[in-house]
Amino acid sequence: MSRIDVEITEQVGWIRLNRPEKLNALSIDMWHDLPRAVTELADDDRVRVLVVAGRGPAFTVGIDLQMLAGLAPDAPSEGARNLQTYQTIKELQGSFTALAECPKPVVAAVHGYCLGAGIDLITACDIRLAAADAVFSIRETRMGLVADVGTLQRLPRIIGPGRVAELAFTGRDIDAHTAAEIGLVDHVHPDHDALVAATAELAAEIAANSPIVVQGIKRVLRAGADLSLDAALDYVALWNAAMIHTNDLGEAMTAFLERRPPRFTGT
Repeated sequence: MSRIDVEITEQVGWIRLNRPEKLNALSIDMWHDLPRAVTELADDDRVRVLVVAGRGPAFTVGIDLQMLAGLAPDAPSEGARNLQTYQTIKELQGSFTALAECPKPVVAAVHGYCLGAGIDLITACDIRLAAADAVFSIRETRMGLVADVGTLQRLPRIIGPGRVAELAFTGRDIDAHTAAEIGLVDHVHPDHDALVAATAELAAEIAANSPIVVQGIKRVLRAGADLSLDAALDYVALWNAAMIHTNDLGEAMTAFLERRPPRFTGT
């Protein structure tokens, strides 16, 4: 994974886009390697939280334009060409769906440009933090494309359909503070160093909790988004009925009585 760096630091798995000379434009190998990195960290019991960040001056400027130009299929008929295009789009969607479906929490740490596919990527994450220099745009609109890798499906659940329509119809850039005002990002930090420090602190705070509970919360939140209120309440009742009796629950109670921080093992 030459363009995707993976590092584990104190129960946090860091995934860093590593093509700084191209502002982390997403090349074909990065699209393939990102879900592999997510799976690797999801399967590692040492890791309780994932963070996605970018090396260099930007998070990502989106899909590599050379790659985009090379996606035109060479097919014997229009129907075959259209089918190949559909299959390619579905593969690209899967690269970011891996983040949404990761059983562990995923935090995006954004600095510099976050354009086009960058929006698709961060909307598949659970929490989004930004540096003050971050710039966001559904840039596909200005490129003559309909965003098709998740933005138009996930973003309305984050900031509301009216805001999404405005940003998608115009393709305009917004800064980090505007992104925070509309709810696209959860916190803004003064610069890249402050962003990294705050992200590490947040990830450590999450990792200190029972991984069974944290992963259960993610599953319940995801399920509840597509259920009625009554069905969502029933889902969480069934979840806790099946999962509440853990060693971590006993450890929490013991730690409270002993007035010490709990030491959760995920069992």
